Amino acid sequence: MELEEGGHGVDMEALVHRLRLHRPGPSPYEPSDAVAPAPGAGELFRPRRAAVLVCLFRGAAGELRVILTKRSSSLSTHSGEVALPGGKAEEGDADDAATALRESKEEIGLDPALVTIVTSLEHFLSKHLLVVVPVVGILSDIQAFKPALNVAEVDEIFDVPLEMFLKDENRTSDELEWMGQPFTLHHFTYEKGNDKYIIWGLTAGILIHAASVVYQRQPDFPDKRAQFNLPKYSKECCSMPSGPVKH
Repeated sequence: MELEEGGHGVDMEALVHRLRLHRPGPSPYEPSDAVAPAPGAGELFRPRRAAVLVCLFRGAAGELRVILTKRSSSLSTHSGEVALPGGKAEEGDADDAATALRESKEEIGLDPALVTIVTSLEHFLSKHLLVVVPVVGILSDIQAFKPALNVAEVDEIFDVPLEMFLKDENRTSDELEWMGQPFTLHHFTYEKGNDKYIIWGLTAGILIHAASVVYQRQPDFPDKRAQFNLPKYSKECCSMPSGPVKH
């Protein structure tokens, strides 16, 4: 079933209703309290949790678009990369949605009152072994959003059509392996005027999955996504290979 569109584009009310019925599969990355540390093995590994906001709104032509950021070039990790708004969970966060909304307000000035949270998606694992929960929200009035960038964290904010992550256009990929699991690392190129953005890695993977859920169809290209086994002990940790970056 394709995403239904009316005379003015996507029927947002119907989309909200359908997405609220989405139930993600069980997370393969929930730590088990039943495992006892082996003598001399060190501490059990408990991954940190993060949440990102897949914030959707209706564009001028009626199409669904998603808000993205370009991280500050001065950051120590993932500097200059395209990302979804979000970050690590903090003790005061009630749930994953609270984390995603708090971080989005801190990074780009997005008022949580403007966003309707509709669902969470399957969990992802970052290359630094961070469990990332994508939270889908609907921004019904894009004109009410007045971006205020936290320049210490974000250099730019922009938006792209969500459906581009189901198309084979402007896409390249690398076939990699980690922990004995083969997986595909996707790179999408988006150009707007003189600006060129590369959307790749974890962000691309999350958006492929989000687009598949929203549009209720598989992408036009093979997508090999692996479920990795987390290390049992902290000293076993190692980062996921990132692969070459396409320009």
